[in-house]
Amino acid sequence: MNPPPLLAAAAAGGWRWRAREAQQRPRAAVAWGREVSRQLLQRLGRLPATQQASLSATAGGELLVVTGEAAELPWVEGVAYAAPCAEAPQLWLPLLSEPELPADLIARALQQRFGRAPLLLWPAPLAVVPLDRQLPVGPALLARVAQQWRQPR
Repeated sequence: MNPPPLLAAAAAGGWRWRAREAQQRPRAAVAWGREVSRQLLQRLGRLPATQQASLSATAGGELLVVTGEAAELPWVEGVAYAAPCAEAPQLWLPLLSEPELPADLIARALQQRFGRAPLLLWPAPLAVVPLDRQLPVGPALLARVAQQWRQPR
C-alpha cells in the first residue's frame, strides 16, 4: 500500500511538525523499537491485574501502544505519550509535537484514506496507527504479543 499523499508530503518536507502548545493529559503510552516495546511489554506483565484490566493495547512489528487513563499508563525508559487532539478527537498525536497543518484537515484526510478511527499519527518514525482494534491488556494478550515477537520474520 502506498503511503497516503499527506504522509508522502510530510516525508518530502511538504509540511513539518512543531512543538505542541496545548497541554494535555496522556491517554496512550507509545513504544517504538525492539528494546522499548519489549520493555513496555514486560512492564505490563508486572502490573497488578486491576491495572492491566484498565488498559488496552495494540502491537505490531516493533511497536506497542497502550491506552488508558493517565494515572494507569505504564512508564519505561524511551516510551512516549500521546492523546487525542482537542480539535479532532479521532486524531491522536504525540504530547510534545503536532503537525503544522490544521488537525481537522489531517484527521479527515487520514480517515478517508484508512476508513478507520481513531488513528494515531506519529512523526518519527512517520506512521499512522489505527487504534480501533485494541484489545484489553491481560495475561493472554501479553503472551500472544510475546509469542508473535519471538517468531522469525
